[in-house]
Amino acid sequence: MLRFFYPYEYVDNVFCIDYNELYKKGYRGLIFDIDNTLVHHGDDSTEKIDELFRIIQNIGFKTLLLSNNNEERVKRFLKNIDSLYICDAEKPKVANYLKAVEMMNISKEETLFIGDQVFTDILGANKSGIASILVKFIRANGETKIGKRRQLENIILKMYKKNKKFQNRLGNIIKEEEKQKMLLKKNKNFCDINPFFWSISTYKCIMIRNIKDFFSKEKFAKAKQSQKLTNLVYEYSSTMIKKGKGIDPKTQENKAINIKLASSKITGIIIKPGEIFSFWKTVGTVNRRKGYKEGRVIRQDKLVTGTGDGLCNLANTINNLILHSPLQIVEFHKHSDALASDIGHRVPMANGTSVSYNYIDYRFKNNTNQNIQIILWCDEEKLYGELRSEQEFSCSYDLIEENHHFEKEDDKYYRVSKIYRNTIEKATGEITNKELIWDNHSLVMFDYNLIPKEDLKV
Repeated sequence: MLRFFYPYEYVDNVFCIDYNELYKKGYRGLIFDIDNTLVHHGDDSTEKIDELFRIIQNIGFKTLLLSNNNEERVKRFLKNIDSLYICDAEKPKVANYLKAVEMMNISKEETLFIGDQVFTDILGANKSGIASILVKFIRANGETKIGKRRQLENIILKMYKKNKKFQNRLGNIIKEEEKQKMLLKKNKNFCDINPFFWSISTYKCIMIRNIKDFFSKEKFAKAKQSQKLTNLVYEYSSTMIKKGKGIDPKTQENKAINIKLASSKITGIIIKPGEIFSFWKTVGTVNRRKGYKEGRVIRQDKLVTGTGDGLCNLANTINNLILHSPLQIVEFHKHSDALASDIGHRVPMANGTSVSYNYIDYRFKNNTNQNIQIILWCDEEKLYGELRSEQEFSCSYDLIEENHHFEKEDDKYYRVSKIYRNTIEKATGEITNKELIWDNHSLVMFDYNLIPKEDLKV
């Protein structure tokens, strides 16, 4: 019966799964295959996988590795991971699936299996009465040929995709950012035909956003006052005018003009308890009639000419203010964090926030019990921002970047790092929470010769 070969969900990789959503659905234990599911066959674990297990376990999941490989291989993989395991599992035999459930001390209904093979991983899970997620198997670089078993699996998957009854039985468990990537990929060919089709797609997205906001029950911040609220929560400044090789001074001048115009629309805004700040609802449309100039904007990982250059810089400044507060970010989009080479000390989150009218927005919610205010102003070359409140908060916040370096992938370079936010209790100075806010993997968009040699990872 084909149903024994069908997964509950089929996804690209273990990183696009929304584990918080799975926990909300009542799952408490995750069983993972190792080879070609978490890493390529025989490879050691990676820092990214180690961090994933820490995140999963911090959510509250129990984890167990179920592998047909021997104990030496499994223990080598578990060098930096604290997890239960069963080696020589003889999948798809049911016995060790049930043993895994027993070892985690949970029920089958609370258990989920994640693996890459239909005829072992998924078959064994389904025969055991355990929900399953199939991930695309990890290929080595340059690997193109697949075995006969994989070819049979492809046939099964094609039948699975046609059978609506068995698709998406876990519901909404793919991360929102992954859905956005899939949506962009789906629309890519249409958008790339010519600028006219790009404009049509943009207009469609703007209309969809307007309709959603019209029917939304959320309250958006509108009130403004010139008098500053008493308490300074955090202040931040950023350079508007970048200088260096390949940077056009005219586009930098235009960027400064655009930032000043948009900042004047935002400064003084009061966000009351329960209200949402929307970058675009506050700034409004940007066009030449309003005085906005043309400059460099990022579109599909490329620097192109467009009206409103610099507003990502402004949104990023606001994002830095909010990251140093207890306010809840409800919409955040990323672009490359490697637009220009660093000058002086490297600052985490100095770039990377993306906005584009109005469907790529930056939004946060005032989840506190007091009014919040944003103050912005500019001089000739710098943008300054303050986040203010009526009273002092009990915690402060700090951004920490770890393992910062550059890597070459094929013929391109990427900035790679992990950026964390620490929550610090002011009364004791104790760090009460460390949260990963960006697993950074940014395409370098400046001259590769400007990458510091000491930061290159071979």
